[in-house]
Amino acid sequence: MSVTRKPTGRLAVALAGLALSALALSACAGGSAEPAASDSAEDGLGDLAVQLSWIKNEEFAGEYFADSKGYYTEAGLGTVTLVPGPSTGAAELVSGTVDVAINDAVSAGAAVAGEGAPLKIIGATLQKNPFTILSLADGGDILTPDDLVGKRIGVQDSNRALFDAFLAANDIAATDLEIVPVQYDPAPVMNGEVDGFMAYLTNEAISVEMAGLATSNLPFADNGLPFVAETFTVTEETLETRRDALKAFLVAEIRGWKDALADPDEGARLALEVYGTDLDLDPEKTLAGMLATNALIVTDETDANGLFTVSSSLQEETIASLAGAGIELSVDDLFDLSLLAEVYEENPDLLD
Repeated sequence: MSVTRKPTGRLAVALAGLALSALALSACAGGSAEPAASDSAEDGLGDLAVQLSWIKNEEFAGEYFADSKGYYTEAGLGTVTLVPGPSTGAAELVSGTVDVAINDAVSAGAAVAGEGAPLKIIGATLQKNPFTILSLADGGDILTPDDLVGKRIGVQDSNRALFDAFLAANDIAATDLEIVPVQYDPAPVMNGEVDGFMAYLTNEAISVEMAGLATSNLPFADNGLPFVAETFTVTEETLETRRDALKAFLVAEIRGWKDALADPDEGARLALEVYGTDLDLDPEKTLAGMLATNALIVTDETDANGLFTVSSSLQEETIASLAGAGIELSVDDLFDLSLLAEVYEENPDLLD
């Protein structure tokens, strides 16, 4: 059974040189790309292209439900194209080749703060980011931040800034532990080369468990470094000119993700047999990944206010977490949740 990590962490891409060069973004902003279709009565609300952050695995089950069950069409949209990644989506958004990117607060924030990209997050699927320090229960057994002290922790180069922010959030100095450069395969923690390993709750933690090893996890989101992920990010221009289309998209997405939460087996099947059929996905891991993803979506806040909403406190916590990673922004620089508020006001049944 393979436990090889995806080749590059999507949240970490933004921290490796802020993901995008200023030259690339300024070129995109020059207006050479064809503008996205505007809302029109003749064509309904038009087509949308959606950039996925990763390959078409179970992480996008809500999108698969929305597509396969016709929710996009029922909302008034034309063709909705799901473009597979990996990608942070920022360059595609600014160039106009896609209308929506499913990325994360780190990727979007890095592009806004570092390159002046005119982007806004309009909702977030994952209320908790999936980063964790993975260890073996009969090895490092790292369950609290204090357990990091004196340990050997495997950290990928592209994740180092985020790990440093995690240490700072917990008042731990880098000199209090040994940071070991690793790649994305969790073999070093499995064979005891390191005591802990920077990983995803939805990926390596599952792979190692499936290899028959009991694990311990120290999730970043629950230990001082909360930020939203799998966010819906758009350009300010699209937010202004295609507001109705984006609201229709959010309606369909909410319906799709409600289905994904209610029927994870079907979500896994859609990934395995329909949308990711050429990826040779592992059925057991796909379902486990589906369940792990769903666990990061629903909170007391989303129960009260609806899927994808981000509370004021979580917005502030996200901004504080980004600052710890060297990304300085205000809430208003990164978030615009006004469309989502309108969606729930106009469609109160979506709260059921």
